[in-house]
Amino acid sequence: QENEIKLLAAEIEHLKNFGCLGVSLSLEGLRDENAKLKYRLNFLQRSLREERSKMAKSMININSCLQDIFGAAIRAAYPDLENPPLVVMPSQQPRFGDYQCNSAMGITQLLLKTKEQKVSPREIAEKITKNIPANECIQKVEIAGPGFINVHLRKDFVSKQLSSLLMNGVQPPAVGKRKKVVVDFSSPNIAKEMHVGHLRSTIIGESMCRLFEFAGHDVLRLNHLGDWGTQFGMLIAHLQDKFPDYLSVSPPIGDLQAFYKESKRRFDTEEEFKKRAYQCVVLLQSKNPDFIKAWELICDVSRKEFQKIYNCLDITIIERGESFYHEMMKDIVKEFEDKGFVQVDDGRKIVFVPGFPVPLTIMKSDGGYTYDTSDLAALKHRLCEEKADTLIYVVDSGQSVHLQTVFAAGQMIGWYDPKVTRVAHAAFGVVLGEDKKKFKTRSGDTVRLIDLLEEGLKRAMDKLRDKERDKVLTAEELKAAQTSVAFGCIKYADLSHNRLNDYVFSFDKMLDDRGNTAAYLLYAFTRIRAIARLASIDEQMLRKAAREEVFILDHEKEWKLGKCILRFPEILQKILEDLLLHTLCDYLYELATTFTEFYDNCYCIEKDRQTGE
Repeated sequence: QENEIKLLAAEIEHLKNFGCLGVSLSLEGLRDENAKLKYRLNFLQRSLREERSKMAKSMININSCLQDIFGAAIRAAYPDLENPPLVVMPSQQPRFGDYQCNSAMGITQLLLKTKEQKVSPREIAEKITKNIPANECIQKVEIAGPGFINVHLRKDFVSKQLSSLLMNGVQPPAVGKRKKVVVDFSSPNIAKEMHVGHLRSTIIGESMCRLFEFAGHDVLRLNHLGDWGTQFGMLIAHLQDKFPDYLSVSPPIGDLQAFYKESKRRFDTEEEFKKRAYQCVVLLQSKNPDFIKAWELICDVSRKEFQKIYNCLDITIIERGESFYHEMMKDIVKEFEDKGFVQVDDGRKIVFVPGFPVPLTIMKSDGGYTYDTSDLAALKHRLCEEKADTLIYVVDSGQSVHLQTVFAAGQMIGWYDPKVTRVAHAAFGVVLGEDKKKFKTRSGDTVRLIDLLEEGLKRAMDKLRDKERDKVLTAEELKAAQTSVAFGCIKYADLSHNRLNDYVFSFDKMLDDRGNTAAYLLYAFTRIRAIARLASIDEQMLRKAAREEVFILDHEKEWKLGKCILRFPEILQKILEDLLLHTLCDYLYELATTFTEFYDNCYCIEKDRQTGE
């Protein structure tokens, strides 16, 4: 941007000279061109000022700073070495400093492999430390063991970062250019209730959206509803029989799950009904207005049920179901045919993708489309129309092969280049009961999500009453506490587990206020707020102190807490890259326990025994 500003300023001078020299450019044209350039110059200068201001307020990623320092030291020490390993991480024990650079061992292997030089890791570590450039964050380095470089941070550097954090608030670290991020999550099926299987996709997907939004990206949250397909034939046929006047009187479908089961039973047992159901599908797909109305009625009943759950869990999402992509599917088939990727197998049109044994079926023998077709259409629309830089599918691990095949097909046909656009499957395991089997009701049915949330509310209220919170809170405050604890604990229990693994759902564990749970974090947070309230200190007073005074980090628990707070940007950077949100939960738990240690050792407030103040 700075270079462009210089060039534009020179261009404006150049245009002025043109006018003086009498070159055949009309005065109006010259003014117009000059005005455009000045506007562009002003825009660039303003955006550069904003960017600088934002970066000045951003939290510094200390790990990244140290990587830059050690990267420069390694290049200076070994200029001929291509892509030397760069490993910097926080130290696990205070006696080993604050961070460690563990690159020496990897460089030893690389020198042996590429140059046939046998050099000890300790010798390499010594050479690296001699080439560390001048910087503001390292106090001293020490070489330990076979070649670990222990890094001690400067206290005045940490103090300065804490002051900046207090004055500017928690600002995300600079993460490069703003990207368009599309997240596909939740995705229940119309006419079926959301069950415990939808819980993980909904919670993880919402959290990923919040993460990318916090980092400053433009996020599109999509709900790929199962709102199209052959099942609608039987539902519409059953609707016509049960509520023949549905076009003029809105049908009172109270229990859509029961309605679905009735239509499925008739479809499986009544041949005449089955034939009529197939005719209904044809009429629906040909956009017959009466059948579109019936389809919309069924979708609306489901939407209202889904929204109850989204309201409970504070989910924001845009509906864009399979029906949205229906008109695009014939073009998808044609595109694959035109590029010679389609084979015909027993009347079906299939596409083999290199490296995947099972082909994609893009058209059935009866001319109908499949999930493969709608998923390809959705992928193309998100990449080519929405112009996604990052596309994340929060879908269970069971769909992994299918999604990887669809992604590879999109790459094969030229919709995206994985070096430029990130297309990722954020897979997750299943929810288990306490018996370590798939989470079911006692009768063996899938657990309805709404029942689970209601049970959570009941358990949270019982817990609050056990703690006698009902005696000190108003009815309104108690209700707010109940929902915060219930839904917070359900969300956090999911997020605090590695999403790749299955996890055991246990209300007892998630409502426990000991260990890495939402209940413990809520308790720690409340305690911190209580200290500030009792001390009668508000954020303005703290900001003023941060501007005028220097943080003195003398006590070991103070130093530990200060460093822990400043690790937030590197945690954020890590989860933006690997999408494993449990790392943030682990960090928050560490922060809460580190604060508790600090609180127990360093008094923040004391009561005057005479005045009680």
